[in-house]
Amino acid sequence: MMELLSGASFLRLENAIQAAAMRQRVLSNNIANNDTPYFKRSDVVFEELLTQAIGAQGTRAFASKPTDPRHFPINGAYPLPAPRVVTDESTAINNNKNNVDVEKEMALLAENQLRYNLMTQQVNHEAKMMRIGIQGSA
Repeated sequence: MMELLSGASFLRLENAIQAAAMRQRVLSNNIANNDTPYFKRSDVVFEELLTQAIGAQGTRAFASKPTDPRHFPINGAYPLPAPRVVTDESTAINNNKNNVDVEKEMALLAENQLRYNLMTQQVNHEAKMMRIGIQGSA
């Protein structure tokens, strides 16, 4: 069953869940440092990187089956990007040069929580469908 869960869609979901967990930690850290002088907020970049990876793959016009382990796969597989933390050094909204807006961070936390819940529900649904496909309906 583990091999079934290692398909491209599950790997994308796994990476997205990891990105959401990382984003939760980063946004919480931003809020915790709201009053820290010179603190600069951070965020996690993932969805944009995934969109770029998928878009770049869409430009390939054909698929192939490698006949040698040294061949590059061109059959729809693309590298899954890893989530990355980026810091916004360009802005300052407080006199102490801090750029954390607590209300914005709280809204981003809520959005991230909804995104995380959706992805975990999707993983559960996919696993349930595989289980039904293997075992049959009750």
